[in-house]
Amino acid sequence: MTRPPLQRRVWPALALALAFCGLFSLPLLPAVAAPPAAARQATPPETFDVAAHYTKTEVRIPMRDGVKLFTTIYAPRDTSRPYPILLNRTPYSCAPYGDAYRQRIGPSDEMMREGYIFVFQDVRGRYMSEGEFVNMRPHNPAKRGQEVDESSDTYDTIEWLIHNVPNNNGRVGMWGISYPGFYAAAGMIDAHPALKAVSPQAPIADWFIGDDMHHNGAFFLIDSFTFFSSFGQARPEPTTKTPPGFRFPTPDAYRFFLDVGSLRHIEERYFKGSIAFWTEMAAHPNYDAFWQARNLVPHMRRVAPAVLFVGGWFDAEDLYGPLKLYASTERQNPTVKNALVMGPWFHGGWARSDGRRLGPIDFGQPTAEFYRREIEARFFAHHLKDAPDPGLPEACIFQTGSNEWRRYAQYPPAGLKPARLYFRANGELSFDPPREPSGADEYLSDPRTPVPYTNQITNRRGITYMTEDQRFAAARPDVLTYQTPPLSAPVTMTGPLRAELFVTTTATDADFIVKLIDVFPDDTPDLPDLPPGVHLGGYQMLVRAEVMRARFRDSFERPKPLRPGRVERIAFELQDIDHCFKPGHRIMVQVQSSWFPLVDRNPQVFLDNIFQARDSDFQPATHRIHRNARHASGLSVFLAP
Repeated sequence: MTRPPLQRRVWPALALALAFCGLFSLPLLPAVAAPPAAARQATPPETFDVAAHYTKTEVRIPMRDGVKLFTTIYAPRDTSRPYPILLNRTPYSCAPYGDAYRQRIGPSDEMMREGYIFVFQDVRGRYMSEGEFVNMRPHNPAKRGQEVDESSDTYDTIEWLIHNVPNNNGRVGMWGISYPGFYAAAGMIDAHPALKAVSPQAPIADWFIGDDMHHNGAFFLIDSFTFFSSFGQARPEPTTKTPPGFRFPTPDAYRFFLDVGSLRHIEERYFKGSIAFWTEMAAHPNYDAFWQARNLVPHMRRVAPAVLFVGGWFDAEDLYGPLKLYASTERQNPTVKNALVMGPWFHGGWARSDGRRLGPIDFGQPTAEFYRREIEARFFAHHLKDAPDPGLPEACIFQTGSNEWRRYAQYPPAGLKPARLYFRANGELSFDPPREPSGADEYLSDPRTPVPYTNQITNRRGITYMTEDQRFAAARPDVLTYQTPPLSAPVTMTGPLRAELFVTTTATDADFIVKLIDVFPDDTPDLPDLPPGVHLGGYQMLVRAEVMRARFRDSFERPKPLRPGRVERIAFELQDIDHCFKPGHRIMVQVQSSWFPLVDRNPQVFLDNIFQARDSDFQPATHRIHRNARHASGLSVFLAP
């Protein structure tokens, strides 16, 4: 899904970033013909022979209940000094099995060269490990005896490793991206004393409120379908094989899912009871005990290791997790060193790209290379090898728009000014509230012709839609668009966003999607390598978007219908940003009621369970968004001084 990392080196920009984030104690680096030695890789990544530098051992580690977890250990062949252990627990396989070696081990090429004992483990019930796999296994803070959760499996694994792996220095670190990020976060609760540093990266926190499968109760269709078509297949016994996923009969997922019809047909025609977690999701359409038990956020207490949370501003899967788990860890563990890094990255982009571009948007510097070398590698080296303290800030945040790293003593940073963007007549967007006693804009939302989430013809969800040009959506009659005049001065929004809509509708249920957009000046020059038909002049860059299923407007546990003809308040959080709208740019907000097939179609008729909707339940509805003195719809933001 990703291209090989671009080999750009923009050293003056990198030097500025390093100095600003306080990661070098030296002055700004002067312009030189070659990069400084501290930042230069000795050999290209592809020339590193893992087998020549590491030995590989496969073991089965017993847990407290007797279940054995399959574990692969890569230890440096150089035994002249002891090494710390870096552990990655994964449901995605610690392959290759047997005599074959991974081509890359560890969080990065830089750390692979530095020398650690890298350990990969198939979590309980996956691939070659014994036991039963449970998706987002609930944390049990009161477990006793042989009761297990991911915290106890991590503890037992570390206990075995430090007593059985030769030449370890008694210190352990953990890292993981996405689902492995969840295991890293869960593993640092009631942690083993040897666990000294943990980096949960894009960790899953809550599959109903904000990560992956649902956002604010709205079902993320294409992600859930494609993921569980493979990952969700039963594994009756240990195996080294990955089951095949669904093969779309067409490159057009929009047309495919529209032709499928209601969600019930997916079960009837394709899964037929073979995907247990899909069946479970369909049986739990509300935020009941099933989902609440899988929310890791409230359990981030009794954390002792140093923590580095990592996330991407344009992560289409797990942006919610790192922000919410960081905040929970900070609140419940005030004495623990707990830091946050947010960059302009897609899901895992900090580990497998140079971090300079996403689609046609250029961030001006190789942000991921900087992160891997100067933040991640130095964080682990300090806590596991007694390397010098890198002096990481509480939050090292890449501000998009200005394309600069920011160093914050807390996150969200202090001194922010609350403000509100109001919808006004004639498609205007303003920081000044409306004074008119009446006024509204309306559109017809028809589930038979839903608004697409991307302008591409694709059957993969993709990553570039997170910054995609929204002109295709603005041209539709079922999308409301509001924008400011060109800005005369920069406007920087940092931290949480919150939409507040006052809605009158003919429906008893509906979705509302709110999008914050940066509109480039019409004379913005194109980059030299843009694809045909892509132009930056007038580009409507998606900065943040979120969906709210209106049935959950007052409670995720107890949904209730909308009241046709009555003004309803629908307020919800969009996920955070740190973005500078530059002079000459415009700020735009779009409102719509479908985002397909990223999000499943709302029938716009209140049902007990949308998974059981029939095709006849899907009905057009007219939605009115009020913009007047009494009902002033808009977006609440925080402005940097």
